[in-house]
Amino acid sequence: QVQLVESGGGLVQAGGSLRLSCTTSGSFVSINTMGWYRQAPGKERELVATVTPSGSTNYGDSVKERFTISRDNAKSTVYLQMNSLKPEDTAVYRCNAYYRGSYSNLKYFEVWGQGTLVTVSS
Repeated sequence: QVQLVESGGGLVQAGGSLRLSCTTSGSFVSINTMGWYRQAPGKERELVATVTPSGSTNYGDSVKERFTISRDNAKSTVYLQMNSLKPEDTAVYRCNAYYRGSYSNLKYFEVWGQGTLVTVSS
């Protein structure tokens, strides 16, 4: 069973920066797209950013030019560098990944982390 564990959340003032990390553990053959999503109280979950194994990225409109997603394939880890943080970035940030469990099965499975809270004060 594959697990994702996020770290790096916390309290920061507006204009500040944080770096989130998401590490993968368990048994898997490969990991495809990894990403970050967030959900603020009373709001729906929204895309923050995704990154493919080759490094292609996709960002939500609200974080473009401020956040940068990256990954270390050797460590099966994805990062989210968040700069110029705003109070509206306050949310639980969850890591997401698609992994292949075995060589005999071509299907990719989806897994989510528990989330890490980011709070931006004004």
